[in-house]
Amino acid sequence: MLTEVDYRTGRLHDMAQITRAAHDAGALVIWDLAHTAGALPVDLAGCKADFAIGCTYKYLNGGPGAPAFIYVREDHMERIRPALSGWLGHEAPFAFELDYRPGAGIERMRVGTPPVVQMVLLDAALDAWDGVEMADVRARSIELSQQFIAEVEAGCPLLTLASPRDPLQRGSQVSFRFAEGYAAMQALIARRIIGDFRAPDLMRFGFCPLYNSEAEVGTAAAALVEIVNKGLWDREEFKSRKAVT
Repeated sequence: MLTEVDYRTGRLHDMAQITRAAHDAGALVIWDLAHTAGALPVDLAGCKADFAIGCTYKYLNGGPGAPAFIYVREDHMERIRPALSGWLGHEAPFAFELDYRPGAGIERMRVGTPPVVQMVLLDAALDAWDGVEMADVRARSIELSQQFIAEVEAGCPLLTLASPRDPLQRGSQVSFRFAEGYAAMQALIARRIIGDFRAPDLMRFGFCPLYNSEAEVGTAAAALVEIVNKGLWDREEFKSRKAVT
């Protein structure tokens, strides 16, 4: 199992190459698309990926509690058995049999009652994608992330780029290393510029090409530069660690 885009650094793995190598070694691959779906093109069928999982609350804009998804390559569908044999994954869920019979194809992976409210919210969120080409989304993502890197590095030598410099080798996120990254991120959040922190020293910034603008990227970069250069992170309320970082 691999995350196509590393959640710490944003490094983009070569799905086709890794899947091919795994198959040559007799292994199967589960790809985690949590930081991929809605940010860059994904060709699961073309890469002959066995399985994929992911979430819809990030770049697909479903919000907290949005449903997850699963992909199963067609030739695996009739042979897999889900770890959780949920009642809606049963071949005849309303027969209320004592034994479990998996449903046909992908239906067997439906382990519980669908979260209807979250599904409706996601359905509305996905309307924004009508007529949108993923190649254009990817191009815009690269423009915004390149702008952010250039402006931060020009203004603040104290920060070290942790993401690949080549935009073709990263997803739609940029991570910088800073020893006081947690406090600096809290100082940014206090200004309503929302990123997050990953231990031990990574400040992570995601770019959603559908609605982030160049002006917003410039504002975020300028605020980060000011907070780090002037030591504005050095306050007790910013250093106090919360459960969610």
